[in-house]
Amino acid sequence: MLREHGEVQVRAGTEADLAALTDLYNHYIRETCITFDTEPFTPAQRRPWLLSHPQDGPHRLLVAQEATERVEIPHNGPDGTPQPGVAGTPHPGVADQPPNGPADGSCGGLAATGTRRPGGALLGYATSSAFRPKAAYAPSVEVTVYCAPHAAGRGVGTLLYQALFEALAGEDVHRAYAGITQPNEASARLHTRFGFRHIGTYTEVGRKFGRYWDVAWYQKDLDCKGPGLKRTWTEADPD
Repeated sequence: MLREHGEVQVRAGTEADLAALTDLYNHYIRETCITFDTEPFTPAQRRPWLLSHPQDGPHRLLVAQEATERVEIPHNGPDGTPQPGVAGTPHPGVADQPPNGPADGSCGGLAATGTRRPGGALLGYATSSAFRPKAAYAPSVEVTVYCAPHAAGRGVGTLLYQALFEALAGEDVHRAYAGITQPNEASARLHTRFGFRHIGTYTEVGRKFGRYWDVAWYQKDLDCKGPGLKRTWTEADPD
């Protein structure tokens, strides 16, 4: 899976992302009540979590990152020493040349040029994970989304959830659940926009930063009923 939305790329997470994913999660551990983990992780400690989300099946890990990263290429002068240039400042003629400079490999007389390479900064990630370990819970998943603080306002959470639920559409998943530490209006709006509804709140279920926190639970009904299964009803079927 690889999707690009302008300057944001959404793809399956890999072990190459482990350090950045761990750093992002540790930010939320240290600074917020969004996660009830209280001690930061090392990448090695976080690796089993990453490996529990393969690139197919109901338990996914998707990451969002900058689609490209700016790399500055200094121009060497006649004596071989780099010449000064202003990073990121276009020079007349840059737009008319290939990304890595003229086709002949020369610097084209530019004081500094830049190229774009794939794989910029991590902007966020989303997961679908096992809801509970017992076998009968297998058709249910718990979903989460974490966005980097510097990515606020870019719609990263929306892009991640769009890709995640598209990926889950062909899987044997009947329900998706999200637990939202209260208060968190932005998260509630995001989940409501994706068809979640509030089904109840655990009051003072967690303790962090010297106080108790409520967790509101949201549920999304997915289309898949599983092979050969009929939906069960809590009240009599209509005639």
